[in-house]
Amino acid sequence: MAQGNRVLVNIKNLSKLFPVGGGVFRRTDTYIHAVSRLNLQIRRGESVGLVGESGCGKTTTGKLLVRLIDPTEGSIELVTEEGPVDIASLKGKELKAFRRRVQMIFQDPYESMNPRLTIYDTIAEPLDVQGLGSIAEREARVAELLETVGLSPPGSFMFRYPHELSGGQRQRVAIARALIISPDFVVADEPTSMLDVSVRTGVMHLMQDLGDRLGVTYLYITHDLAVARYMCDRIAVMYLGKIVEIGETEEVLQNPLHPYTKALLSAVPVPDPTYQRKAVEIKGGISRPINPKPLCRFYDRCSIADQYCKENDHPPLEDKGAGHFAACYHV
Repeated sequence: MAQGNRVLVNIKNLSKLFPVGGGVFRRTDTYIHAVSRLNLQIRRGESVGLVGESGCGKTTTGKLLVRLIDPTEGSIELVTEEGPVDIASLKGKELKAFRRRVQMIFQDPYESMNPRLTIYDTIAEPLDVQGLGSIAEREARVAELLETVGLSPPGSFMFRYPHELSGGQRQRVAIARALIISPDFVVADEPTSMLDVSVRTGVMHLMQDLGDRLGVTYLYITHDLAVARYMCDRIAVMYLGKIVEIGETEEVLQNPLHPYTKALLSAVPVPDPTYQRKAVEIKGGISRPINPKPLCRFYDRCSIADQYCKENDHPPLEDKGAGHFAACYHV
């Protein structure tokens, strides 16, 4: 749960553009707008869910926040005891020091580990990179964390290789690797989507428990609204590089305001064959994020769009009450 209203991560006008075409000797003026002027605040100790369909920019946002890729423009402030630090401008030793505070859990536990490294080497690598602890201290820390994530006895796992573990066990190793240096902020990119249904709940419960015990702040990226409901204090709905709605989890799910959020919720199956759900009208297919027009990203698919929407820029996120924000002129 959030610790008061202290902001840990403050994202301002964050954008990431990927060039299309061009080459070494030829510049291009065509870009994919993967993330477009995104603004978001994440409070210390809370878990924020970033939801949306494939291709909306969720994973790109996550990679920007941990500086796996560089932003085109905008700032990402990590608020420390010494004051805010703009992640986007860090280089060299400052960037290395930043890695101790922010980590990422990747989606695919089969691809995110080096098959030539033992489980011990995989988890201890961040300690080695940061120059933390002696060999004996690292072994003790790895053993302690393996026990914490439910891989016990640790001695039977430390010197095995990734191919000897199941998907759920590998993801627990990935969680241990992310938490080994006690980060403040963790980006979890769909950490349960590649796992069997039978082990998903266990991994989600583990992440929640570790978040509470270690004071970790999460950005939880997912396309599964049921997972977001279970894991997150707030939900931010993303469409074509922009956040179109954000608020407390139950408020957004019980009282969706944006037409896109309503469409997402209408696609969630209900385990009751007698239940009749009213279909939400939505037009066409996903728009292309290549050099999009300045008007509302959802305009081409929206059933309530009118001339005013066509003649104005993408609507800003506005507070509709109770901390529930939506980017729509007609709600």
